[in-house]
Amino acid sequence: MIGKMPKEAAQLRKNIKGIDQKVLTSSRQKHKYIYLDNAASTPMLNSVWSELEEFMSWYSGVHRGTGYKSIISSKVYDECHAMIAHFAGADSLLDTVVMVKNTTEAINKLSYRLGFKPGDIVISTNMEHHSNDLPWRAKTAVKYISVDEKGNLCSHELRQILKQYYPRVKLVAVCGASNVTGHVNDVHELAKIAHEYHCPILVDGAQLIPHLPFSMLSHQNPGHIDFLAFSGHKVFSPLGTGVLIGPKSLFYKGEPEYAGGGTVNMVFDHKIYWADLPDKEEAGSANVTGTFALAKTLTYLQKLDMRKLAQYEENLTAYALKNITQLDGITLYGDKKRVGVISFNIEGMPHALVGAILCFEAGIGVRTGCFCAQKYVRHLLNLEENAAIVDSLAKPDYPGMVRISLAAYNTREEIDHLVEWINRIRGHADEYKKNYHYSSQYGCYYPSKRDDRDINQLLNKFLAV
Repeated sequence: MIGKMPKEAAQLRKNIKGIDQKVLTSSRQKHKYIYLDNAASTPMLNSVWSELEEFMSWYSGVHRGTGYKSIISSKVYDECHAMIAHFAGADSLLDTVVMVKNTTEAINKLSYRLGFKPGDIVISTNMEHHSNDLPWRAKTAVKYISVDEKGNLCSHELRQILKQYYPRVKLVAVCGASNVTGHVNDVHELAKIAHEYHCPILVDGAQLIPHLPFSMLSHQNPGHIDFLAFSGHKVFSPLGTGVLIGPKSLFYKGEPEYAGGGTVNMVFDHKIYWADLPDKEEAGSANVTGTFALAKTLTYLQKLDMRKLAQYEENLTAYALKNITQLDGITLYGDKKRVGVISFNIEGMPHALVGAILCFEAGIGVRTGCFCAQKYVRHLLNLEENAAIVDSLAKPDYPGMVRISLAAYNTREEIDHLVEWINRIRGHADEYKKNYHYSSQYGCYYPSKRDDRDINQLLNKFLAV
């Protein structure tokens, strides 16, 4: 056990692929890499990688062939859908699990399948990732629920908007947890309100599913979640896989947005007989390996116990917040109740420069910028939408934040190292500003005197032909 790490989290950490990877810092010393960018993508699990390697000997195209490998692959692929449904608490009789590339594709697919008509409305929020905003804007009118000065959702507005526009509202689309502040929305309570007005709800689960136990609940429950979207690469399965779960009754209607191989049973000159679900919605060759890896990963997390992992992550997040708060000159964004996502700024330091220093000096991976949630970030930064904001996008110092995002395999020792370096950056700001420049080659701030041999060696290794 590391620090106060429970056995479930310690077991997860031991299973993380690349957990002992070392990187060369500007001091020319190798340090164990600390990965605090889990909200962007998570590492893979060693055990799932081993299972995938074994399965690859039996890999084949699915639903097309009569060969031995095709029979095995097809059955495995279909059963993986059921495993994913079980993890999400979906109803296998009433719901379908559609495999896509990621959450963004899942939400875009749903935006097409809802078949909006003139006058229809979607209710979203001012805390959404662009992927749960732009697809709705492209298809119909959108009304937004506000957020307060801390970034919390003003959930009481949902009923007001539903009442004002009933029965024109066709969907409520809300994130389960924010990728900027980590704020968790009570999606089941929001679902109850939406259902009072005969309106379905979509939960963008990209930041919820990896961090908290979750169930869509039964269709008879007023808090039932009608649609759920999430990505494998944010829950320890980075192999280009996403999920959209929703009622079969919707997907049986109309045509899929992509038509082609695998989506049909019979094709005539004047009539198409579509395949059953989910095949109708999964055009082309399936991502069998990605689906297999995701199903195995979710099953592993269930066996570890998501509740215990979530409790540890909550404690770790509280520990990080407590220690960062004690530093002078630090602005933290958001409220206390959150998953393991913490965004901040250091007074007088560009966020992108802070991220670069943490990378090259401390061997810590974070993310900086607006995290594909520009509207929400501008609100938290108290910035107006104007020409100056637009002009700043062409500069390295455009408005944004530094984000650390934890997972249940991170440790207190890693947080201590982070806090030590935040304090060091804060105390030596002028020195670091002199020693770093913006590199157009790498698209980030870069040490002016850094020896690039280690990076070039890796690039040559992975790009060799």
